[in-house]
Amino acid sequence: MDNSLASHNHHAAANIHFPNARDYLELLKPRVMSLVLFTAFVGMVEAGSSTHPLLAWIALLCIALGAGAAGALNMWFDSDIDAIMTRTQARPIPQGRILPGEALGFGCSLAAGAVLTMGLLLNWGAAMLLAATIAFYIFIYTMLLKRRTPLNIVIGGIAGAAPPVIGALAVSGTITLSSLFLFLIVFLWTPPHSWALALLRNREYEEVGVPMLPATHGAAATCRQTLVYSLLLAGASLLPYLYGVAGVFYLAVALVLNGVFFAGAVRLSLACRRNGSLAQPARFLFRFSILYLFLLLLAMLADSGIGLLS
Repeated sequence: MDNSLASHNHHAAANIHFPNARDYLELLKPRVMSLVLFTAFVGMVEAGSSTHPLLAWIALLCIALGAGAAGALNMWFDSDIDAIMTRTQARPIPQGRILPGEALGFGCSLAAGAVLTMGLLLNWGAAMLLAATIAFYIFIYTMLLKRRTPLNIVIGGIAGAAPPVIGALAVSGTITLSSLFLFLIVFLWTPPHSWALALLRNREYEEVGVPMLPATHGAAATCRQTLVYSLLLAGASLLPYLYGVAGVFYLAVALVLNGVFFAGAVRLSLACRRNGSLAQPARFLFRFSILYLFLLLLAMLADSGIGLLS
């Protein structure tokens, strides 16, 4: 018995993992952060400010750190369900590579550093909006909404849509019309993007008690709502052109992207009506939604460049 216990302790000690830089990077949700950074960057460029490039980069860094802090705190709070869901089991906390307390301290430190740096080096308006966005994501979305209502993604999308406004406010001192359009686009993009994934992972969400729309209202209702939001998104994406924020090149790209997005939503809806497999149309819509947002914002940047050259 003593030898067995000693052997067990030896193996346990051998399996102790000390966190490295890669573990902490994973805690920041780098994929989500990259999307946040890109939307914030577009918001900053569209603000048309003459802010020094170094300060603009500091603003982006603060937004990145704020997004990373939100990701780390989200993983800290959700570590119990992350350990169950296949999609999240490999995250640092469920795997024991980072302790929950370490993630909590890391996230709080990053959040405080990002907000203070933004306030001291840029402006306190942007800093307060960054702080409010982090707080909204953690306290309202993660702690209050995520496990209680299928509206979690809809309301929680406010946090994910805020970076363009924060970026514009940081470099220009004002909330610009273009940043509000970007906010609306990202806000309306979030539900169909997330619901497509939820349709693919519905069983996992049910197992951990997260009331995503497919689990609470069924696939058919989710497909209908996805179709509605794809139409709302298409309308919102045309606002930059209609209000003179973007030009003809942006409009052309937006029309094509919206056509493909809406066709994907229709295909998903038809699969629901026919009681067919939703895996392929849901996977297509989820993957294309990422490409959609990237190309739409890239078109806005390119259109701004064309406008400067003309």
